[in-house]
Amino acid sequence: MHAAPTDEPNQDGVPSAELELTVDGRTVRVPDDGSTLLEVLRTYAGVQSAKDGCAPQGQCGCCTVLVDGQARVSCVTPARRVAGRSVTTLDGLDAQVRDRWAAAVTACGGSQCGVCTPGIVTRLVALDDKKPGATVADAERALAAHLCRCTGWQTVVEAWELQRSGDPFAALEARDLDAATARATVECGVPQRVGTEVSLGRAGFAADTVPDGALVAVPDGEGGWTVGPTLHAARQAAGKVQGRRTTEPASPPLEVPEGEWAASLATCWVEAAYVETDASWCEPGGSSAPAAANGGAFGAKRGSELPAAARALADEHGQPVLALWSREDVARHGFKRTPVAGGMRTDGTGQIRVVAADGVAAGIAAVAPGLEVELVEVPGPPVSSAVRAAGWAEAAALVAAAGAPSDYVSVDGDAVTVVDPVHGGRATVRVADGQVRVEVDGGEVLDEVVVRSYCIGAVHMALSWVTSESLTVTPDGEVADLTVRSFGVLRAADMPHVEVVVAGDGPAEACRVSDAVFAATAAAVWRLQGCPTVWPTGTLLPASPATAG
Repeated sequence: MHAAPTDEPNQDGVPSAELELTVDGRTVRVPDDGSTLLEVLRTYAGVQSAKDGCAPQGQCGCCTVLVDGQARVSCVTPARRVAGRSVTTLDGLDAQVRDRWAAAVTACGGSQCGVCTPGIVTRLVALDDKKPGATVADAERALAAHLCRCTGWQTVVEAWELQRSGDPFAALEARDLDAATARATVECGVPQRVGTEVSLGRAGFAADTVPDGALVAVPDGEGGWTVGPTLHAARQAAGKVQGRRTTEPASPPLEVPEGEWAASLATCWVEAAYVETDASWCEPGGSSAPAAANGGAFGAKRGSELPAAARALADEHGQPVLALWSREDVARHGFKRTPVAGGMRTDGTGQIRVVAADGVAAGIAAVAPGLEVELVEVPGPPVSSAVRAAGWAEAAALVAAAGAPSDYVSVDGDAVTVVDPVHGGRATVRVADGQVRVEVDGGEVLDEVVVRSYCIGAVHMALSWVTSESLTVTPDGEVADLTVRSFGVLRAADMPHVEVVVAGDGPAEACRVSDAVFAATAAAVWRLQGCPTVWPTGTLLPASPATAG
């Protein structure tokens, strides 16, 4: 946090213009320099629960606060508009309300990385205050203002219901949070934390743990960095201009090889859409804060360039530096799922073209050894085989659609079973009557709530991937969809009810199961829709009766 301004005149001898507002019951005086409310909260008021997930787009909801009791997205609210008004953040909510919510969210598995949760809780608190008799449909409509990539929304709504009419503290007391943390780490692939502090946004994200007085660096648009004393100053100096959503439709960058195929598939560019944008800080000569503090970004942050940039800039400037990407920077430069285009015969043979990424062919070969893999160089954003089940999930879908033999994929009526060739988890997914039933075995369960949360999140991601997600990329490789809403991520209201049945707890060591759920769901949904060649299909599943009321 930077020091609040004083009454000292500026260098021209004219008193600096200031704004005064009340933040969580405290009077805060800040410069009237055109900053947004979010920038004021994080830079001067010491509020870290309001997160920057897409500023200045106002589309992810992570920065939601209450202004005179009304929910407002603070990243697009000029600070001068709230001068003299009362701002309440998650931290400033009544302690009993906040603690009850933290217990409910943790008890239900309604938060994984924890970046989106403070804004969601704040908005749902406003909903409860405004409409005490709110329904599930009301809650889902309120969540339309938010992006949550981890949970699949269902556990968030369940937490909302628990804190309204149940005993969240008793439900939380029944949990073994150490075991939950162990299972979350298995599912995430990097160290993970589970607890009420995560639900309150206190998981130690890089942008929240920066030393006082650190400089802030943002991309300058020419491959370098612009450095300033605050985020607002750095962005002003960089001359950032907000990008928009293109009107051009997305299309697969690769064509399906010619042949007589029992099933064929062509996918578009897809954004991983993790909510915590890449950030890292470093002191001169020190070690950089990890870009993924309490979440793996579904593999898309593996190899992030931000830690190295923070180290180099700290050494150059001789003081701590926070290197930070905006949502647009992530869209342009973050790792994407590699697009594919392939066809398969009923005997499992065929051809598949893949936008080149190291290691992606090995995953395909494990699931579908009869596929001939062609790696293709295509202009576009960077791709990575580390992104969730890259390549092998697409191969599993082709196997299921073609009815081909595989040691890792089987079909029984409308149910698809997939075994993760990398981690060993097994999942069977059946989609029927607007609902999704998932049966999983990931070895020792450790904590069923976490298993269930990650499985529902994987179902949401797979449904979204098959039916609605895509990025438009120009022929010369530039990403044209730069806003959260242009990614096509499935809304809470469009999410069917998911039932999760967890097997295991035998002698087998715990292993990741959510990637198998992701692949099996994608295959099951695609088969249900008649296996149209191009993803996204544009056809959503109908909401189940469980979520319609």
